[in-house]
Amino acid sequence: MTSLSSVEKIEIDVTLSPRVNSVKPSKTVAITDQATALVQAGVPVIRLAAGEPDFDTPAEIAEAGVKAIREGFTRYTPNAGTLELRTAICHKLKEENGVSYTPDQVLVSNGAKQSIIQAVLAVCSPGDEVIIPAPYWVSYPEMARLADATPVILPTLISENFLLDPKLLESTLTEKSRLLILCSPSNPTGSVYPRKLLEEIAEIVAKHPRLLVLSDEIYEHIIYAPATHTSFSSLPGMWERTLTVNGFSKAFAMTGWRLGYLAGPKHFVAACGKIQSQTTSGASSISQKAAVAALGLGYAGGEAVSMMVKAFKERRDYLVQGFRELEGVKISEPQGAFYLFLDFSSYYGLEAEGFGIIDGSESLCRYLLDKAQVALVPGEAFGDDGCIRISYAESLDTLKEAMERIRNAIVSLKPAAVTV
Repeated sequence: MTSLSSVEKIEIDVTLSPRVNSVKPSKTVAITDQATALVQAGVPVIRLAAGEPDFDTPAEIAEAGVKAIREGFTRYTPNAGTLELRTAICHKLKEENGVSYTPDQVLVSNGAKQSIIQAVLAVCSPGDEVIIPAPYWVSYPEMARLADATPVILPTLISENFLLDPKLLESTLTEKSRLLILCSPSNPTGSVYPRKLLEEIAEIVAKHPRLLVLSDEIYEHIIYAPATHTSFSSLPGMWERTLTVNGFSKAFAMTGWRLGYLAGPKHFVAACGKIQSQTTSGASSISQKAAVAALGLGYAGGEAVSMMVKAFKERRDYLVQGFRELEGVKISEPQGAFYLFLDFSSYYGLEAEGFGIIDGSESLCRYLLDKAQVALVPGEAFGDDGCIRISYAESLDTLKEAMERIRNAIVSLKPAAVTV
């Protein structure tokens, strides 16, 4: 008998699929993990990279989850989600967003991220184009690539509050254009699309029979007056071609509960459900009970959410004022979400002692992590290398300390030495 040790060693084929190789890893996750590792090593890093509220889940919601466990509501639910939750979502969409759905037009998933990737996979064919305004959430282009579709990036301007120019959209659309992704309030910019602009976009969309719209509305309740939220599917003629994505992570501080949902025409929602049934199946039964409690807190999340939004606004106002005092920084004041997307490009080309030249958003963020011990996300990850993203989902005291550290690090930058 031949022993294994005597057999000639065979090299294992470790190649990965071209589809996976085409996808870039998430920089927000990478930087968050790096900052966490530094904290665990004893480095006093202030983490402003992750898009996660610092508040605890409201007590009523948490108690509903605990009650579900105690009462044995711990088994599989239907793939699409419990009828109780889908009915509550339909009620929310009607009352708050002015759009009518039935429970079979709603699919509950393990987070809004899953809702989005399933929608992209369900409607896009190889060679289709996915239209994405930049700055964009880091995952949109990669999701398009996973579907063998082509992401088409449309730049926006900080002077226009990073809002999509309808004329640019109109000139870009082709027969291959399959999906337009809109995110309002926006991650990473905090921009909110006014109704009038959405109506202009809808008029253009209506001219293209193949074009669908994925409306990512996960931040809808984190919005600052006088800005107001408009659901794209509520616009004339848009219900039939809009896939609305929302969830519980941001407004209700439920990031770890992993629960999101898709609402749209039954034909598309059923296709997404088919994908879910062969991948993850239904979402957590416990989280779904908690979500019913969240939707029962009142209009737009009631007092629990309004208190969080009030705190976010106070933090936003503090940071906007602080960065306006920093020479060379361009600001578009966010109208929603909990991010600042700041243009620091006037500092590119400067030199940091012991670090080197700042040549873009990634090196600036590495410098600020090294020098100021503040973790931020480079704008390059969001399709705009001139900017960096700051999450203000931290306490005001923490943000004051971070502001001071950033200011001290930035003012120490000097023009690069010229070599002869």
